[in-house]
Amino acid sequence: MSMKWIKASWPAPEFIKAGTTVRTGGVSQAPYDSFNLATHVGDEPSQVLQNRQQFLSELKLTTAPHWLEQTHSTEAILLPANETLVKADASYSFEKKTVCVVMTADCLPLLITDKEGSCVAAIHAGWRGLADGIVERTIAQLPAKEESLLVWLGPAIGAKVYEVGEEVYDAFTEADIEAQQAFQEVVVQGMSEKHWLFDIYHMATLKLKRLGINHIYGGDFCTFSDEQQFYSYRRDGVTGRMASFIWMD
Repeated sequence: MSMKWIKASWPAPEFIKAGTTVRTGGVSQAPYDSFNLATHVGDEPSQVLQNRQQFLSELKLTTAPHWLEQTHSTEAILLPANETLVKADASYSFEKKTVCVVMTADCLPLLITDKEGSCVAAIHAGWRGLADGIVERTIAQLPAKEESLLVWLGPAIGAKVYEVGEEVYDAFTEADIEAQQAFQEVVVQGMSEKHWLFDIYHMATLKLKRLGINHIYGGDFCTFSDEQQFYSYRRDGVTGRMASFIWMD
């Protein structure tokens, strides 16, 4: 089987290669079936390695991507880096053939470049990282002006199914009244605690626009609802991870 992936749909320069893998086309067995790229989820290591090797060969990469140990932090690392496995939730680079990659299964992946293709970045944004400033912190490291940046929002859990509690609501709205736009209150029978449907795409867009970034694309997927294409941690618990990647060719 050949690897399937979704190409980022945005007006980036031709030499910017970016997209997200889907769950099909690999060798992993259920519940990781089949193109799982994560080593930390309980999948058979040799099968993950096969999938990663296929990832390299099908994208014609001469150097391996720098896989991160993601911890829902606000750490962004400049690539290439000397360490083999860095605890970070974003990476960025100004060098050709250097692949930035993040793994997700409901969290929001953001891929970033500028109109000239002078830099690239990949961000893993769960609700906690998004609230704590992972997007702002990563963009602050890029040399390009905000108005020239392009951002593609990759597959994440959709607003119709992403139900959250007061902790998430408060994390965004206590310091930002506008953040309420990304929440829709829902009534849950028998529960005293309030619940909301959370639009993580809308929240990321609010934050990007506040930084002066208006060239925003993607954001029309739902990992939870599309079981054929995507892994979803919230839907399945034990599951694999997709990879969102970007580099200057």
